[in-house]
Amino acid sequence: MVHRISDDPAEAEQPPAAPLDLNLLRTFLAVHRSGSFTAAARLLGLSQPTVTTQIRALERQLGRELFERLPRGAAPAPFADALAARINDPLDALAAVTGHGGPLDGAPAEPVQLAGPAELLCHCVLPSLAPLTERGVRLRVATGATETLLDELRAGRHDLVVATTRPRDRTPAPVPLADTELALVTAPEWADRIGGPARVAADGPAPLHTIPLVGYAPDLPLVRRYWRHVFGRRITCQAAVTVPDLRGVLSAVTAGAGFSVLPRYLCRDALASGALVLLHDPEDAPINTGYLVQRPGSTDNPHVALVRDHLQRAARAW
Repeated sequence: MVHRISDDPAEAEQPPAAPLDLNLLRTFLAVHRSGSFTAAARLLGLSQPTVTTQIRALERQLGRELFERLPRGAAPAPFADALAARINDPLDALAAVTGHGGPLDGAPAEPVQLAGPAELLCHCVLPSLAPLTERGVRLRVATGATETLLDELRAGRHDLVVATTRPRDRTPAPVPLADTELALVTAPEWADRIGGPARVAADGPAPLHTIPLVGYAPDLPLVRRYWRHVFGRRITCQAAVTVPDLRGVLSAVTAGAGFSVLPRYLCRDALASGALVLLHDPEDAPINTGYLVQRPGSTDNPHVALVRDHLQRAARAW
């Protein structure tokens, strides 16, 4: 006879009549955390059919469907969310005690798989982590768009992701890392031609319509956000130059290609040297918040926590 668990939270706290297999629960938790049977198989070192078989076995034992198979991944049922909340901490604690899936005693720690946007990694993250290499930390760094990197993190490809937007789902839980102001900048010759920051402060964005625009992408995400937040309107200009790397945007603007909106950390040195001019200094500048996201589940690699904690401290100075 299959033991069924009620959807009522009070009843759900009661354990099933027969003890649940820990291996089945580990597999369930891997699917719940990664969001797909395939990703869970990769994390566990199992075949995808084996993961499917184990989840079906657990569903028969519980008398509940745990996941809905989707074109991309698996969506947990409400009962699965409640079950995951109950077993997350106990299974992680058990894994830490038993060393389940961890490296052999005495073996060197595995490299930390770190990913994020190329500009932020190169300008802030990697210089901050440089002292850790002397302590034996090894890094394997990947770059890309935040959404792609978060999907890869859920699939087990990365340990830590520096994200430029907050993840939309419940897991993995993001930790705010640093706030970065957006700055409206151009080269000195263009600033002089339109009357400088005083003209923009007096007339708003109208004088900028005479300057070519340099953007990160054709839809101008940073520029559009700045216009809405500071000027309260939509930008109507089209980019003269688009470069899918903010360092390229910085180089083009510094060389006189036009104006743009850039993160303050990226153009701070150019502003200080006079290579760029800050065209507007609003009291409430738009801010981009960066997040640090760790792969769901426990890890036996102490260097992951070392890198995570070091980044959280270093980010205060970015």
